[in-house]
Amino acid sequence: MSGLSAAMATAAGALEAYDRVLEVTQNNVDNANTPGYAAQTQTLEALPFDLNSGALGGVSAGEVVSARDQYSEQAVRSATTALGAANQNLQSLTSVQSVFDVTGNSGLPYALNNLFQSFSAWAQSPTGTVERQSVLDQASAVASAFQQTAAQLGQVRQGVETQLQQTVDAVNQLTAQLAALNQQVAAGGQNDAGLDAQVTSTLETLSQYVDITASKQSDGATTVLLNGQAPLVMGTSAYQLTYQLAEPQDPPPDYPQGPPSASIFSGDNDVTSQITTGSLGALLDVENRVIPSYLGNAYQPGNLNTMAQQFADYVNQTLTSGDIDDRNPPQAGVAIFTYDTSNGADVAATMAVDPTVTSDQLAAIDPGPPPVANGIALQLAALANPQSSDGEIENVSYTEYFGQMASSVGAELSAATDNQQTQQSTVAQAQDLRQQTSGVSLDEEAMTLVQFQRAYEANSHLITILDELTEDAINMLLLT
Repeated sequence: MSGLSAAMATAAGALEAYDRVLEVTQNNVDNANTPGYAAQTQTLEALPFDLNSGALGGVSAGEVVSARDQYSEQAVRSATTALGAANQNLQSLTSVQSVFDVTGNSGLPYALNNLFQSFSAWAQSPTGTVERQSVLDQASAVASAFQQTAAQLGQVRQGVETQLQQTVDAVNQLTAQLAALNQQVAAGGQNDAGLDAQVTSTLETLSQYVDITASKQSDGATTVLLNGQAPLVMGTSAYQLTYQLAEPQDPPPDYPQGPPSASIFSGDNDVTSQITTGSLGALLDVENRVIPSYLGNAYQPGNLNTMAQQFADYVNQTLTSGDIDDRNPPQAGVAIFTYDTSNGADVAATMAVDPTVTSDQLAAIDPGPPPVANGIALQLAALANPQSSDGEIENVSYTEYFGQMASSVGAELSAATDNQQTQQSTVAQAQDLRQQTSGVSLDEEAMTLVQFQRAYEANSHLITILDELTEDAINMLLLT
């Protein structure tokens, strides 16, 4: 009887262990599509078997082991960070490129072309009232085009600054969630597969914004570092980032009134230099490098302002070097363009035609010697296709210079498009590798289910037989 009871107990223990295996298998199947979930495996441990010592063997359920592979997880996060940067670059650079129309049908190229044509018409009729008024009208259109281009780039900058704040807020919300999850882990959830899945999914979402490294501590908590340096999450504490617009002071600014730069702080520490990728890094690059290359900042006037100032100065200097008439002494010409001379990074936005200037104050006569009645108008008309360094900006015409600005952002946009496609493939590959390593395979789970269902059924049948044998043995004892 004792042997039958022991066999019964051993079989019952096996049933309990197999039941745990089936429960884990069912949980894997249920969570096959749960973000961040890693397949779980119920380990089985053989019990000691030694008849001499009374150890009857059998099997018991051991620990539930996660298939989570931290190398694969970090590979996915790194790829996701790069994709976040590529997506943001594509979005931001598309907005910047929309400002630059190089077709010549609108915007600054169109206004410049019309002004050059008015200069040419004026050269043919240097005293014509209509021609001179057309010069003033088209000059006003050019000034307005500079202002409009600067305003459009300013709107792009404002959009980027709004996105910067929203992105920092999103990072802070996610790090707060991770700190809260760490608190749940500390409260006894170290082996909770659901909590583990939430942590993993949250880390992957966070990696879209910034480059992070995550490591699991001995107590089960996850530590998150920004670019492997500044802490974002340690234990149950989240370290908030803050976004600021400020004028840099080191080195001293060349243009103190230029647009401020964006900075990210962790506490009192400036961590801007540590944020080079992810959507936050891409936004910082557009805010602090791309847009300032056109609109300027504390250390540069920006190409659009440089173009506006040199164009206005050349036209003004050419007009003031000429004569309005041939009287003795002759009446000198006047400048037509004005702009804010106190801020080199605000020229395009403030460029205008002096409203006090009238068409009869335009000087067409080049005093020479010898004097040329339409010499000044001819010099200005030559701006359309300058034959020397006079009337050029950095060895090209003003129209070509604007085209270079447009082609620069176009090249960056093209590179961003190619990079996005590359990073999408990289993320897909990293996710496939992670799925192979730690994801749920429904085929494998089905095999496990069949295997242990059969073992469960066999043990159940054995228990039935043992029960019948026990009953027969009892009956035999009662008959004796």
